[in-house]
Amino acid sequence: MLQTVEQETGASPQWAVIWLHGLGADGNDFAPIVPELVRPGWPALRFVFPHAPVRPITINNGVPMRGWYDIVGMDFRSRADMDGVRHSVGELDALIQREIDRGIPAERIFLAGFSQGGAVILTAALQRSAPLAGLIALSTYLPEAETATRIDGAVQVPVFMAHGTQDPVIPLQVAEHTAATLRTLGVEVQWQSYPMAHQVCGEEISALADWLQTRLQAG
Repeated sequence: MLQTVEQETGASPQWAVIWLHGLGADGNDFAPIVPELVRPGWPALRFVFPHAPVRPITINNGVPMRGWYDIVGMDFRSRADMDGVRHSVGELDALIQREIDRGIPAERIFLAGFSQGGAVILTAALQRSAPLAGLIALSTYLPEAETATRIDGAVQVPVFMAHGTQDPVIPLQVAEHTAATLRTLGVEVQWQSYPMAHQVCGEEISALADWLQTRLQAG
């Protein structure tokens, strides 16, 4: 089981958000977003921020750093080490099961990810037949989008997807192609773009809070 940083917004949480960081960061990276995101009156949530394993990253001259998979080149059609992606999907499945074992049903678990972390949660969602509350995909893309498919019996999971129009790491067009691919596969995507680089911004957090509030109230 991956090591994690956890925050609970109240006693006995019945909702969870498992949030995967980007390349070179760790589980502490997005922990400060919790007080900015959570609104008064929401049910108690458990935020789980796992640390990715340390691994050599080919595109960074093999320097070891925390990453969910290796990046082997510049071409977004083939840059992700898919064996590494699949291994991280397995690690994510274990974290989901731990939340279920702790009393939070799968339909009340959100998956969130920034950059590399987002690539993992999008890949995971296309392979799941069990329910989830939703996906939060920030400044990210779907690896091997050209050949992506959903497994038979895949459940509908709504996606909040946001990206910077000046992102120098993952170009806006790559993210837009991912959103279009997901919609072609029958996934409900709420798309947002903001005049920013490879980061998050206050307006984005506010829009995400609106999206979350809708789902928390419906659940």
